[in-house]
Amino acid sequence: MFAERLQKRAEAQWVIEPFGKMRVPVIVFADEGLIREMDEQVYQQAANVAALPGIVKASYAMADAHWGYGFPIGGVAAFDPEAGGIISAGGVGFDISCGVRTLRTGLTAEDIEGQKGPLADVLARRIPAGVGSRGRLRVSGLEMDEMLLGGAVWAIEQGYGNRSDLAHAEESGRMAGAEPRYVSEHAKDRQEKEVGTLGSGNHYLEVQKVTAIFHEDLARAFGVGLNDIAVSIHCGSRGLGHQVATDFLPRMIKSAKEHGIELADRELACAPIESDVGRQYYGAMCAGINCALANRQVLTHLTREAFGELFPRANLTLLYDVSHNTCKVEEHFIDGEKKKLYVHRKGATRAFGPGHPSLPEDLRAAGQPVLIGGTMGTASYILAGTEDSMRLSFGSACHGAGRAMSRTQATKRWKGKDVVMHLSHRGIIIKSPSWRGVAEEAPGAYKDVAAVVDATEKAGLANKVARLEPLICIKG
Repeated sequence: MFAERLQKRAEAQWVIEPFGKMRVPVIVFADEGLIREMDEQVYQQAANVAALPGIVKASYAMADAHWGYGFPIGGVAAFDPEAGGIISAGGVGFDISCGVRTLRTGLTAEDIEGQKGPLADVLARRIPAGVGSRGRLRVSGLEMDEMLLGGAVWAIEQGYGNRSDLAHAEESGRMAGAEPRYVSEHAKDRQEKEVGTLGSGNHYLEVQKVTAIFHEDLARAFGVGLNDIAVSIHCGSRGLGHQVATDFLPRMIKSAKEHGIELADRELACAPIESDVGRQYYGAMCAGINCALANRQVLTHLTREAFGELFPRANLTLLYDVSHNTCKVEEHFIDGEKKKLYVHRKGATRAFGPGHPSLPEDLRAAGQPVLIGGTMGTASYILAGTEDSMRLSFGSACHGAGRAMSRTQATKRWKGKDVVMHLSHRGIIIKSPSWRGVAEEAPGAYKDVAAVVDATEKAGLANKVARLEPLICIKG
């Protein structure tokens, strides 16, 4: 029913006009091939979001959108607190601030030729990965609260990284508004031994080679060149973020009922932004963002140590760190008026355009780096946010390839050992403690990341800058 209502509005832009209880349209940024591949549930979930109180402009679905919990993964929606807007744990997701940070190394492919195997071994030894992985930090009590308040700033103060890293991280490495008192003790207990770990699922650390430059000026501004070696780290807030969502979802179901909010799906559990539950969730979620920022900062330090063992002249500098699962207070223009909105991005990344004041000075003229992760055997991409993205999608873009099949389906189709062997024949080294985990994340379980990126560029949300192909992948 929903797919039949799709109308093409512009290149790589489709609309479902409001009907039923929808307050705003649904807008999907994708080409015709990706539209045909999307599950009907994506459109239904996006339409359900469009019926929530206080939503403005539209309910958006990115080119990599697929079915999620309540909101589609790849969904973006902004809510106006002055119009009774809501905040939703399902609109952020369980892995709060799952994101990617990409590091330049100062090395080229020739520099690491013949050392790929030893480098993979060192990284696998130093980077804790997998279900239940534990880091060398033990964070509890007052120190836990300091980490939840300080994010990457806290990690650097503990000796994990350089202050220069902060300029190239979203929110300068520390999300304001964090309230550790609203994070349960159980959530904090889950995180006690998980700071500085990759975890499992689609999280990874990859050593990558730049194999194509699409925009010379932007690549120069980002300090990226053909044949360069980069490292991308993809992970989030681990058990703490998951527990924050788990703790607040039942409270939000109750709050929605108390405030007369009709939900098309219980998984859309939400609370008015200005309610006690809404404010408390926002404070706990911001703490979860800081947890993820601290986690990626510690992993950056461990990665620098690993490279230092084999490549003393390597200089790992942060290109950018961007989060995927967040709700942030931002100012955007609605009907010519600047409004403070709560922008939910679930499986979608910020893509602010050139000149935005939140961007570091050395990148501001180019626009925000948009880091799009691939899978173990496919390319990742660096893009740059555009001025149009601010108007079209609240400055948002896709975040990855997007799953094409469930993890259960993937394990029925592939064996982890076979995936590792196949990729090794292509010169890609996989290190993982779990064969099942590798099978779940087989490249064929995902959409074509190149098609997703091309559609994102056609829609005007971000411009392609560079393609990076994997050489080494550390998987959970």
